[in-house]
Amino acid sequence: MRIIFMGTPGFAVPTLEALVAAGHDVVAAYSQPPRPGGRRGRELVPSPVQQRAEVLGIAVRTPVSLKGAEEQAAFAALEADVAVVAAYGLILPRAVLDAPRHGCLNVHGSLLPRWRGAAPVQRAILAGDAETGVGIMQMEAGLDTGPVRLEGRTAVDGKTAGALTDELATMGAALMVRVLADLDGHPPVPQPTDGVTYAAKIDKAEARIDFAQDATAVERLIRAMNPAPGAWFEVAGERVKVLAAEVIASDRRPSEGWGLDAEVTAGATGNSGLHQAFAHTPGHPRGGEDPDAWEPSASLETSENMDPRLRGDDKAGLVLDDRLTIACLNGALRPTLVQRAGRGVASAEELLRGFPIPAGTRL
Repeated sequence: MRIIFMGTPGFAVPTLEALVAAGHDVVAAYSQPPRPGGRRGRELVPSPVQQRAEVLGIAVRTPVSLKGAEEQAAFAALEADVAVVAAYGLILPRAVLDAPRHGCLNVHGSLLPRWRGAAPVQRAILAGDAETGVGIMQMEAGLDTGPVRLEGRTAVDGKTAGALTDELATMGAALMVRVLADLDGHPPVPQPTDGVTYAAKIDKAEARIDFAQDATAVERLIRAMNPAPGAWFEVAGERVKVLAAEVIASDRRPSEGWGLDAEVTAGATGNSGLHQAFAHTPGHPRGGEDPDAWEPSASLETSENMDPRLRGDDKAGLVLDDRLTIACLNGALRPTLVQRAGRGVASAEELLRGFPIPAGTRL
């Protein structure tokens, strides 16, 4: 098929590559314009899609908008059979949607109609969804309202947003190739009218950790914000990002204390979670090591080792011991991978050796 590809971030790259590998004629790749980046933001950095398209020898177009008549005419002049869209980031006017012979097909990272919008992966993790997926949607004028031709599913488990995004990108690329190979065999099916939710764009302010929540909710926030923008707390006037953490005794309030029998609920910091965190933290010195060699402890220190002042129902946000265990509204959380501003990723133990955060500190 003669295809126009439209995408911007890394999520879209596997689909572009799959189209080329399947033998389709990708006549142009549309992407958002280069943005300031590099050292001190002084360079204009092309998007991941633009970079890959140029390597593949595909003509790249980077308009700031598709609303103008001139851009729409140029798009129509390509005489595409279909446009394939994956996280492009610009609104497609009706003239663009209708120009290709088979319209525009979108790779969307959720099980529609749940999580229509800009941040479906992060919102699925934040909500505690057990399952998510990716769909090939026939685009129409509404926000992710079009009928779905094919979808795939996967368990969320303890995956970070980065790991889950990569998985859905690969899955979506394969599904798109299947749909294009047999459009008639994958007819568009209207979305259900119930179960509609919207995935608002992530605001950086959401990344600040509020320990006055259940420990499980805080752990989900940490995974949803990994790799970007990164969940964080502030101590001694400095931000510390938390890339992974384990939940301790999630059904206990701070006033009840935690003993040696406290159960650990494996979250993003089980062994697979450590692999995920390293995979999305380029350059981490331990990125190639076996996380089994330094698996987090499965229990808290005995309650006798805790400062007796740390009892009570108003202790959410207090550091409970010398291992950076932090009280939440219900349960407690122990960060396992952290990052200080301007520094590399480190284990909590490494952080505390050079940046002590004593028991009794309020975060």
